[in-house]
Amino acid sequence: MNRGFLRNPVTLAVAALVVVLILLNTFTIVPEYRQAVVFRFQQPIRTVNKWRPDTPLGKSGAGVIAKIPFVDHIVWVDKRVLDLELDNQPVLSTDQLRLEVDAFARFRIVDPLRMVVTAGSEEAVRTALAPLLGSALRNELGKREFAALLSPERGQVMENIQTGLNRVARQYGVQIVDVRIKHADLPSGSPLQSAFQRMRTAREQEALTIRAQGLKTAQIIRADADAQAAKIYADSFGKDPKFYDFWRAMQSYRHTFGVDGTNPEGKTNIILSPDNEYLKEFVGE
Repeated sequence: MNRGFLRNPVTLAVAALVVVLILLNTFTIVPEYRQAVVFRFQQPIRTVNKWRPDTPLGKSGAGVIAKIPFVDHIVWVDKRVLDLELDNQPVLSTDQLRLEVDAFARFRIVDPLRMVVTAGSEEAVRTALAPLLGSALRNELGKREFAALLSPERGQVMENIQTGLNRVARQYGVQIVDVRIKHADLPSGSPLQSAFQRMRTAREQEALTIRAQGLKTAQIIRADADAQAAKIYADSFGKDPKFYDFWRAMQSYRHTFGVDGTNPEGKTNIILSPDNEYLKEFVGE
């Protein structure tokens, strides 16, 4: 009877199929880019190839693993960095401008067991994180003026959003890798033109203030310089009045005759009598 059983091709095929099914349900290949959470009777028993920072390729735990067939089952979790897109989020800035913000976040699942227990799947994680990212955007951008998004302060804004989002994303076993604001626009139409006009007026007033402050500072510096020059002249006159008179006369001659560059063509003509007081420095005593 046993020989007949072994010679029956149908029986052999069924037996081989059963063996193959058992082997397929016993051994599983875990790829490098996926994490595996093994459940037994709906209870998690282990995690394979869990993400860890600075783990070299080939030593993360990926490869062939064994499990109890038809008893254990595996929930797969992506190990790569995932994206979350958020478009047309309404935000009200401190200068009462209604903005439409497009942003995205990059995240990684670092605790696959917690993610499976709390969310169940990667798509469910995205669904849970979307309102959290929107809330973080509104909270952070609502503290600032629209102009802050056009300045280097924008980097600090995104860093604050990432930090705040990270605190609440941990409950899903998720780490926020990066947050970026793609663009923040004002609604088209008259609100946009009105906002631009307000911004232009504010910048013009700021420029007038800076210019007035610059003129004030220049006048103070000029007055100080004139006072110092007058003091130097007075001190020189007190030390040697004759030399001071001579020096002032030489300066006058330089300017009158164009030697100092005020008359580059050199066409100054002056007719004076030899005994004119202006030319006294040319007369020897």
